[in-house]
Amino acid sequence: MISTNQFNSGQAAETARSLQKLYFLRAAFSIIWAVLVIALAKNNTAFATVLFIIYPAWDVVATYFDIRANPATVNKTPQYVNAVISVLTTFGVVLALQNGIPQTIIVFGAWAILTGLIQLVLGLRRRKQFGGQWSMIISGGQSMLAGGVFIAMAHGPNQGITSLAGYALFGAFYFLLTAFKLFKTIKATSVSL
Repeated sequence: MISTNQFNSGQAAETARSLQKLYFLRAAFSIIWAVLVIALAKNNTAFATVLFIIYPAWDVVATYFDIRANPATVNKTPQYVNAVISVLTTFGVVLALQNGIPQTIIVFGAWAILTGLIQLVLGLRRRKQFGGQWSMIISGGQSMLAGGVFIAMAHGPNQGITSLAGYALFGAFYFLLTAFKLFKTIKATSVSL
């Protein structure tokens, strides 16, 4: 757990600013991804394939920025684990796509469970330092539940990439909530400087 002496006010403000920018960027990506899925992926298999692969690959990039946002003194093990899981998921999605959409949704669901758990852990770790993390905690728990639903329903009728659009939009909602909540942390730490 991050102790309060690992951050000074300047580090806390800078980390909060970096995380806020990242959360806005993650929300924008998720919204654009969901819109593309809804608008184009249902009738275009090639486009759906690319979108299936891009989502976990983007998580690797976003996790890299999350790692960079934190001072060297902070334990980044959850982020490194998340990056490895997302890299493996990207390759898993590529392989699963060769076997069909149900297998791909199962891989996606397993990824949602694992990364949701990591998001939950990070939200719990960051709540004392930055505040406003309840939305990330809820989002992590919801991601775990959604992943279970994806796996359970993967072989059901009408399952495809469009069933994942809502997942991305909920993620965007929670990233936006957390980004806006971080304004309070940034203001409080800036005043204490």
